[in-house]
Amino acid sequence: MTASSEEFRDALRHFPSGVTIVTIQSPGSDRPHGLTVSAFASISPEPPLIMVAIDHRHSAYPLLEHEGATFAVNILAFDQMELSNRFAWLKDEDRFAEGDWHTAVTGAPVLRDALAWLDCTIHARYLAGTHTVYIGEVQAIRTPRPDAAPLVYWNRGYRRLQ
Repeated sequence: MTASSEEFRDALRHFPSGVTIVTIQSPGSDRPHGLTVSAFASISPEPPLIMVAIDHRHSAYPLLEHEGATFAVNILAFDQMELSNRFAWLKDEDRFAEGDWHTAVTGAPVLRDALAWLDCTIHARYLAGTHTVYIGEVQAIRTPRPDAAPLVYWNRGYRRLQ
């Protein structure tokens, strides 16, 4: 017997996670794209690899499928909650109109005042149910605000570490 998707989501809402904005530069688009993502993890220090999981229903998915697409993971601080909401919910406006953005080595946008950012080329793609897991090989890293409190998501809401 397989667990239902409702049971699955209810159980996982109890697992706290950091909040990131994944930004994408794709040959399939004339402008960058970005979305709020909590499905992010480190994979390997040698070579430096990370992973993000993207839902096939999201507009980011076809952009990442283009050969030569790149992405950056911007790890958010607690005071960047509104930026997280902007990239999660805003549909028709330019999400990049807020925040201090510049491009990194791969051309993907990075947030100058993120806790940290990782600029990646796509190392591998793995189909996983409703999502694709993208393994990114980290090409550049910065930690602009190493002492700031992280933005954490738990039980359907943002939280602050004490």
